[in-house]
Amino acid sequence: MHFKTIFKSFLNKDMRKRILIVLGILVAYRILAHVPVPLGDAGTFKEAIENLVSKSDFSSFLNLISGGGLTSFSIILVGLSPFITASIVVQLVTKAVPKLEELSQDGETGRRKINQWTRRLTVPLAIVQSIAYIFILRESALANTTTDITMSSGQWFLAITAMTAGSIILMWLGELITEQGIGNGISMIIFASIISQLPTTMASLGSSLFDTSSGSLSLFGWFNLPVNPTVFWIILGFAVALVVVIYFLVKINEAQRIITINYAKRVHGNSSYGGIKSILPIKLIAAGVVPVIFATSFLALPSLIGQLIQSFDPGNQFGQGLVTLFTAPSASNFSTLYPDGITAQWFLYPAMYFVLVVLFTYFYTSIIFNTNEIADNLQKQGGFIEGVRPGITTATYLGKVVNRLNLFGAFALGLIAMLPFVTDYIFIMTMGYPIGLSISGTGLLIVVTVALESLRQLDSRALMITYDEYK
Repeated sequence: MHFKTIFKSFLNKDMRKRILIVLGILVAYRILAHVPVPLGDAGTFKEAIENLVSKSDFSSFLNLISGGGLTSFSIILVGLSPFITASIVVQLVTKAVPKLEELSQDGETGRRKINQWTRRLTVPLAIVQSIAYIFILRESALANTTTDITMSSGQWFLAITAMTAGSIILMWLGELITEQGIGNGISMIIFASIISQLPTTMASLGSSLFDTSSGSLSLFGWFNLPVNPTVFWIILGFAVALVVVIYFLVKINEAQRIITINYAKRVHGNSSYGGIKSILPIKLIAAGVVPVIFATSFLALPSLIGQLIQSFDPGNQFGQGLVTLFTAPSASNFSTLYPDGITAQWFLYPAMYFVLVVLFTYFYTSIIFNTNEIADNLQKQGGFIEGVRPGITTATYLGKVVNRLNLFGAFALGLIAMLPFVTDYIFIMTMGYPIGLSISGTGLLIVVTVALESLRQLDSRALMITYDEYK
């Protein structure tokens, strides 16, 4: 990174304008996170949402990427989830349908059409998700209060419209950052959402740190610090661990296997073409955080079904079993689900989560990294890997390389997703209860990935702006 060049580029009017646009849009987004949905008693529904978030890991994840919009019952309650789902669906369908795959390779025109379809698909998904959330929240609120919550068709329409509009506005703000600002707008909004949860974690840690009911920290016997000694050393240990984890996250995110591509030399008349070398970089975790999102959604489905069954039949044992088995252990539900401390059931959800992250990493990488397509393109362009025959042999070789990278990358991604469970386990063993960190391993991975990509974009634009000075 050319940090001197970046700071020098701030003198440029266009650079300042772009940065101010990004900051202004992020401020507008945080304001939207506090605009409530026009639906009945907001306090009653907020309690229902907090209950839902504590029972569903997917809801916790949605609350994380919406910057707390779920628990605050704001109009961005649905968040960017419909757009993310639409993007994944369109991407999968594009790879599965040959005509759509040809369209995606048809330059800027094809990409614009696919992006337009993604936007259109976002709208019905936002409507469906809004209806589902209102229904589940209403049933949850009815189960936890004696107040009669009746909703007219006009209230349903108004609430669904507000929540759908909030999701579409977020999508528009993200695309506005991409066009007028710096970096990927959707990623920047998710980044701001996760960072906005930091004060919650700091407040939780602070209250535990300054709780001196069990004693204070003695420094060499000279004087006492008004802090809890156990929590102090745990926080210090986690601070060191956080630095180490971020370091390895950067390394893992940037890690890639470089394959050298040779191009055959061609002679056409008096001119010669080719005879050069290029590289084919293959990332260690090519799938990014998508496998974690898939695994979270997959595990959340049985829990949501169980909650719906309990809404219609409160005493149903099957629904209760689904909720119990497929609820992620967290600080908010630990005392309820595990009144006698950690049991064997506590480890069931993390184990399933880890296995699914590994499996979905292999699955999604096989979709986005088509070895047969890459081998065919290299053969058409006269490119080959030294010591490997073009065509099927090249595809087989690339498949072996990707599988070996996936073996390490999938387990690394699974361990990153396990970080919140590991921290909770340590706090349970030392203090008797989990601390409930707001930024999980997945959130930390998103923050690191977006920060690195945004820095690259900023560095690239800064070099372009100050190019004349290097002539």
